[in-house]
Amino acid sequence: MQFEKPVALAELAVLLKATLIGDANGVATGINEIHKVQAGDLVFVDHPKYYDTCLRSAATCIIIDQEVSVPTGKSLLVVADPFAAYLTLVDTYRPFAPSLDPISKTAQWGEGTVVMPGAYIGHHVIIGKNCIIHPQVTILDHCRLGDNVIVQSGTVIGSDAFYYNRKKHLTHQYRKMKSCGRVHIEDYVEIGAGCTIDRGVTADTIIGAGTKIDNQVHIGHDCVIGKNCLLAAQVGLAGAVTVEDEVILWGQVGVNKTLTIGEGAVVFGQSGVASSIEGKKTYWGTPAIDFNEKRRELVWVKRIPSLWEKVKSMLG
Repeated sequence: MQFEKPVALAELAVLLKATLIGDANGVATGINEIHKVQAGDLVFVDHPKYYDTCLRSAATCIIIDQEVSVPTGKSLLVVADPFAAYLTLVDTYRPFAPSLDPISKTAQWGEGTVVMPGAYIGHHVIIGKNCIIHPQVTILDHCRLGDNVIVQSGTVIGSDAFYYNRKKHLTHQYRKMKSCGRVHIEDYVEIGAGCTIDRGVTADTIIGAGTKIDNQVHIGHDCVIGKNCLLAAQVGLAGAVTVEDEVILWGQVGVNKTLTIGEGAVVFGQSGVASSIEGKKTYWGTPAIDFNEKRRELVWVKRIPSLWEKVKSMLG
């Protein structure tokens, strides 16, 4: 999430009741997770295992729960609970704002776009030209759609990430990590009926130009889907998956979190992608492996009964 204008670190220190270490005149331009962080961003860390990663990242300022050596050009905001500080920032700079209107007065769309009755369009949504938004579509706050996009009935764009911070000592162990990111859908994308596309936690979930998505597909938070991909019915992508250009995922393919599917890969139906796979190949099975290898494996599996009979005859 980018702030509307740069915010002084000294101001943030007061808001978060934090100790500021480093540049007292510094500013932050946004907040991001470690895998999305850019120069100017804040990032938070509450476990020593990840201190070094955050300190070496592009982040300008690190919200942290201990005083540590400050790298050149960076600042620290030291607080007792960095996760709670993150929630405070989201509530302050992108607070939940109820809308009781079917279409928010802050939403806008371009020439030739049709929004059918029964659709819900949230605050600060921007839709391009010549789009069709069918009945019962929900597009939540801050999402972006390009030109010539079609969204079929019952689809939800911009729902919160399924993302929780677990603390075992708490009665309620799972604390919701509030989502302040967006969904960005590029030009000529078509989305089927009953799909769910989660917003990024702090950045964008992106669907590239020309991609076509069938009915009942789920796309998790922070996924980046390339251009001209095909996702068939009931495909499910966990969070932060990268799908490169021209990938085809056939029906009911499930994809584990934070992995990459290479450009031009094809994954046959009901496969489970458990780790990153190369492009320009065809895959099948759970875990998904090269189709030709899987086919040879099945041939040998079918031979097991006859091989067993041979072994028994040899043993007398």
